[in-house]
Amino acid sequence: MIEVVREMRTVRPADGVLEYLADFAHAAEWDPGTAECVHLGPGPRWRNVSVFRGRRTELVYELVSRESDRLVFVGRNRTVTATDEILVDPARDGAGAVVRYRARLRFHGWARLAEPFLRREFARLADAVEQRLPAVLDRP
Repeated sequence: MIEVVREMRTVRPADGVLEYLADFAHAAEWDPGTAECVHLGPGPRWRNVSVFRGRRTELVYELVSRESDRLVFVGRNRTVTATDEILVDPARDGAGAVVRYRARLRFHGWARLAEPFLRREFARLADAVEQRLPAVLDRP
């Protein structure tokens, strides 16, 4: 399994951050690996098309848990199960929010063999999310 964790700060209030991130279609704005993300409705399901190492891959994501400060999305295809957990807390100084993003990828079958070679790539992608997400959240 590959796991990446990043913590970011935004000037947007925590409730607004959680509401924005609860619509996974917005991933196309803040996740540099996401080419498109479309709500499948009804219900909290999205078709996410990502580009990774020059290849397009499609996962169907579902919001499996929504709490007052936490969202958990699970995306699946035949190769991988991706779990994205997002925690959002008000900043201690009262200005904005702190977002803690954790992505876990569990590869299936033969794809597990590639896991050691993909860790660094997913870390770079998480670094890009760490840069882009606060910029998107801080826009007026």
